[in-house]
Amino acid sequence: MPLAGTRVRRLDSILKRKELTMTQSTIITIKKGPLLTIMVLGAFISILNQTIMSVALPELMHDLQVSASTGQWLTTGYMLVNGVMIPLTAYFMERFTTRQLFLSSMILFTVGTIVCAVAPGFGILLTGRMIQAAGAGIIMPLLMNVVFILFPVEKRGTAMGLIGFAIIVAPAVGPSLTGFVLEHAHWRILFYGMLPIALIITAISFFLLKNLTERSMPKLDVVSAIISTIGFGGLLYGVSVAGAKGWNSLEAWIMMVVGFVALIFFTRRQWHSDKPFLNLRVFQYPIFTLTSIINVFITIVMFADMILLPLYLQNTRGFTPLESGLLMLPGAVIMGIMSPITGWIFDKVGARWLSIIGLIIAIASTWEFMHLTNTTSYSFLVWMSTIRRFGIAMLMMPIVTAGLNQLPKHLISHGNAVSNTLRQVSGAIGTALLVTIMTTGATRYFIDLAAVNTAGLTKEALEIEAMIMGINDAYLAVICFAAVGLLLSFFIKRVVSSEEKSTHGKAKAN
Repeated sequence: MPLAGTRVRRLDSILKRKELTMTQSTIITIKKGPLLTIMVLGAFISILNQTIMSVALPELMHDLQVSASTGQWLTTGYMLVNGVMIPLTAYFMERFTTRQLFLSSMILFTVGTIVCAVAPGFGILLTGRMIQAAGAGIIMPLLMNVVFILFPVEKRGTAMGLIGFAIIVAPAVGPSLTGFVLEHAHWRILFYGMLPIALIITAISFFLLKNLTERSMPKLDVVSAIISTIGFGGLLYGVSVAGAKGWNSLEAWIMMVVGFVALIFFTRRQWHSDKPFLNLRVFQYPIFTLTSIINVFITIVMFADMILLPLYLQNTRGFTPLESGLLMLPGAVIMGIMSPITGWIFDKVGARWLSIIGLIIAIASTWEFMHLTNTTSYSFLVWMSTIRRFGIAMLMMPIVTAGLNQLPKHLISHGNAVSNTLRQVSGAIGTALLVTIMTTGATRYFIDLAAVNTAGLTKEALEIEAMIMGINDAYLAVICFAAVGLLLSFFIKRVVSSEEKSTHGKAKAN
């Protein structure tokens, strides 16, 4: 029996070495351009899909005859499922092949899109959105993991710049595209238009994709998966409710406390586990931890325009959703052009100065948004928004890449999951916080303006003026977040993992 056990272990070792050799051979021979293109397109439409509801929601509410609190679930439900799925991706990437995961995610997304397009009522539409989210939550962490497998450390910045195209440009293009569709067609066209693209990407990936990851076939830690779902789901739901109903909502606080307590148990379980479901030991690497914190602040800065500027344009200035979206389109184009360029610069000089310069530009342009009035010109807003997005284009992917570069290969998938989860949570918290600052300020300013209303302005005029002042307060908070990110950016160092150093050393010796 001991001899048989030894033979089994030897056979297992041989198979693992064979699989590793096959994976390395695949990486050498694979055409990286087509593979990355198809995966980036998958990530682009999944993120684009997440942003279309912000503009389409009013028409959907009217057409489906639901209230604002009910309709908001089309966004909240998507965010919840997406946020819960992301922490699971570290396990999925170790258990399944690259091809299996990407195909599964695109099939789920496509099925969800079909359900949304033909939905006869709100319940079916919400179900379709959640199915979409289940697929979309896998795509981005998987794509980032593939980049770190395919490219050596000195070329990852350029490759991650291409991913930045999907992360940064899709949310910026979404509002203008949605506004255009709604002005000329029915809201269902948003999903029908996305369907052929999803089908084409799925079909091409079926023939193109190969496995690039080393499968370790881990056993699913069901308890950790449940606690993770309760923790991230509860926190995201609570924050979403707080953004809609205010931070004095009992429901919001109950869900946030439940989520926070669950995350404490989840963290303790992962930290003491020999084979953690989500390896939080990535935070033992100082640059990864530092860049993760900076990324939280950058995410809030990036999301500010997507929330505050449309509110200012549509609710106080009377611009249409299309005009609101078009205002942000030049900035989206600039970000699309700049993302690969900043990735290339990152490969040459690292993330520190890109982050510092980008945040200085973002702070300077956001300062102008602190002084909005009811007569601020449209052209001025276009210029300031474009300059702001030029600065933001220097930030997101270089910061993420700098942190992940320090991790050894066996922790990359976990680092990706952690990074994407933090972005999802910080985006939700930041959005809710900025809306709260805006509404609280608007309420306070309305009372003050009404008390000294010597000009005899109408209630509606006072409310508009108060809301503009509240938006200015929210932009001041954005500057504070950006300032903290700027301060921390001075401590970024250019480091790589010990495995990368070893590989690089051997390459030099040869």
